[in-house]
Amino acid sequence: MPLPSPPPQADWIQQHSELEQWLAGLSSGAILSLDTEFMRRNSFYPQLALLQLGVQGRYALVDPLAFDIGSALQPLDHANVITLMHSASEDLETLSPWLPEGPHVLFDTQIAAAFVGMGLGLSYRALVAELVGAELDKGETRSDWLQRPLTASQREYATLDVVHLEAVYHPLAERLAQRGRASWHAEDCERLKRKSCPREGDPQPQLAYRGAAEWPREQQALLRRILLWRDTTARQLDKPRPWLLEDALALNIAQQPPRHQEELDRRCAGQRALRSQQRAELFELLQPPISDEEAASTSPIPPFPQGKTKQALAAMKQCVDSLAAELDLPPGLLCSRRVLEEFVVTGQWPEALEGWRRAVLFDRLTRLLPS
Repeated sequence: MPLPSPPPQADWIQQHSELEQWLAGLSSGAILSLDTEFMRRNSFYPQLALLQLGVQGRYALVDPLAFDIGSALQPLDHANVITLMHSASEDLETLSPWLPEGPHVLFDTQIAAAFVGMGLGLSYRALVAELVGAELDKGETRSDWLQRPLTASQREYATLDVVHLEAVYHPLAERLAQRGRASWHAEDCERLKRKSCPREGDPQPQLAYRGAAEWPREQQALLRRILLWRDTTARQLDKPRPWLLEDALALNIAQQPPRHQEELDRRCAGQRALRSQQRAELFELLQPPISDEEAASTSPIPPFPQGKTKQALAAMKQCVDSLAAELDLPPGLLCSRRVLEEFVVTGQWPEALEGWRRAVLFDRLTRLLPS
């Protein structure tokens, strides 16, 4: 299907009632194409700047700056509405204030492309070119989507992001069915919704800091305390975490807690969102000693694989690569190296490998654990 010329016209929606009316036309079994434009330059939460919708040849650009979307997106919770999105994780996070569970039925075209042999992380532009034969202009990728009015070029670009979603959906769905991968794809879309719409932060954020794996348990617990405070405060202030505490500074404070407020103030100079109130809060946070209970509730940071563990990791990686070739799947889709490292170091089956991955990987990988 060639690129429409001129591009289809989209309704410009600036009122809650208009959006409700536009979505009221969704019938049972409807296929809704959805995309967002958002900005996240100086905030913790992404700011929705534009919502693009498409169904049965109708298109809409929704201006969330003009009105409160509220409950208008509830039709996407309908069990018989299929919502098409491409690489949906950030879009789902952006929409989580209005769709906290995500759309009831999500079909992510990027994940589907990986399952049908088109490669991991395929761009929307490449997918459309391959399956539709249309070239999409990406000239507005870095636009300021919060500006008003939007330019004609921005509106055209935004509309085209949903124009071809249904056209790529049908061949992808057909190929998934032919390969017997439809249920695997649906499971991964559900997993993506859970991961992208978190209500709370990570309860064990210290696990991402592998360089601190050799620290004493009490010091790891203090790092966790600092990181949890940073996450909670960043959400409250709606500021990026590094604006409060850069990673290197958080690690440094956990290793060498300041002896007095003036020392902390000196060491935190230049942190853009760490005002006097937050510095005082942080200093008070550092005062109580680590209790036995806090230390016990802190999951130990897994070290980098070494020795027999490193050898086991190599064997597991080879096993995953071989099995991925048999299944005609990208190895990274089957199991990432990060997840393999988690398993080989802790010996505990990762949540990321539950579901269909457990059925195909558990026996193979478990027998390779170092003794």
